[in-house]
Amino acid sequence: MLKKVEKLNPAEEAILAVAEPLLASDAKRAQAAQTLRERGLPTRRVEAWHYTDLRNSLKAFGPLVQAPAADGIASFLAAHPAICEAVRLPFLDGHFLAEQADALPKGVSVTGGAAASGYRDAADAIAMLNTMLALDGVRIAIGRNSRIETPLALVHGCRNAGAAMLRHAVELDAGASAVFIEQHASNNGIAAHANTVTGLTLGEGASATWVIVQQEGDAATHLAQLNVTLGKDSRLTILALNAGGALVRREINVMVRGEGSDLRIRGVNLIGGKTHVDVTTSLYHEVPDTVSTEIFRNVVTDQGRGVFQGEIRVAQIAQKTDARMACNTLLLSDDAEFSAKPELEIFADDVQCAHGATVTDIDDNHLFYLRARGIPEKLARALLVKAFVEEIFDDLENEAIQEAMNSRIEEWLEQNG
Repeated sequence: MLKKVEKLNPAEEAILAVAEPLLASDAKRAQAAQTLRERGLPTRRVEAWHYTDLRNSLKAFGPLVQAPAADGIASFLAAHPAICEAVRLPFLDGHFLAEQADALPKGVSVTGGAAASGYRDAADAIAMLNTMLALDGVRIAIGRNSRIETPLALVHGCRNAGAAMLRHAVELDAGASAVFIEQHASNNGIAAHANTVTGLTLGEGASATWVIVQQEGDAATHLAQLNVTLGKDSRLTILALNAGGALVRREINVMVRGEGSDLRIRGVNLIGGKTHVDVTTSLYHEVPDTVSTEIFRNVVTDQGRGVFQGEIRVAQIAQKTDARMACNTLLLSDDAEFSAKPELEIFADDVQCAHGATVTDIDDNHLFYLRARGIPEKLARALLVKAFVEEIFDDLENEAIQEAMNSRIEEWLEQNG
């Protein structure tokens, strides 16, 4: 828990000023504002934010961006297609563009308006800010036993400086299956503050793939949270690619509440320039006979700074849990930094759990092997880095998404090689 702050900093004061007109009509917003007023934003003294001092990193906070003009919508839609063939649900500057959304397949319903809000405490800063300020979002429901073949793409964009806050809720009924693509992008030089909180619930026997592609501009702050609840015999794959932004914090929180459920998380973080990327995951196994595997690969160069915090908690009742986590990092610059903090908290005795983290440079033997076969050093290094990260998506069943992810990795490597 954060201690009470004696004085708010300029960013905190700006946040409260933006929120003021919204507080009188919403008790949850007012409570979130009071929490911020008393506790402030988290600093490195808060364990969950030890490597990302949000209070000192967030120097300013702009107003909520107004609804976009028609000409801005047209150019946004043209510049930001889905990463592959998909049913597109577009969001611009924190507003759902319902009239520009594609026709929905049978078995899918989408309702506009911010989903139910809430946050745990002052340390849950992303959800706290979102509760205070989010005005829009969507609620997506996949009907019982519906098999949605075409991916649903939630395409988010920021064209203007200021705050863009969205709250989504996605629910798959029993036996349903679908693929979701969550995209985020903005142009360089725009001091956008994007904050998106999504709740994802899988019913009994449901299966889903959730793909995250974050390519914000070099001046953007990106705070995002995915909160998942898994039902009995459900299957979920989460694929995450971070390849942009100035200050990025991505949280993935999973409550494993159904026996026989299976969770896979795969992620790639590409961190260059002066970007700070923090991926924090929390997996809570609360029932017996569940499986989770989590693998992140990170490439850090220039003056980039990366963070991975991964927590796996196994309740006493959750016998026969199989939970594994790995974080592997390539540091390609003397000025680059990466902090890894994997954690296991196990209260059951019949489990198979493991975690590990590595930080290294490119293996000289591998580099020598390629150079000995006539490959120039720069190209050899690029090939090794490419192989290191693209391996994460090798077993992805959807080839179009796999190709799209790999093409974005290659683009980043060309720009930061």
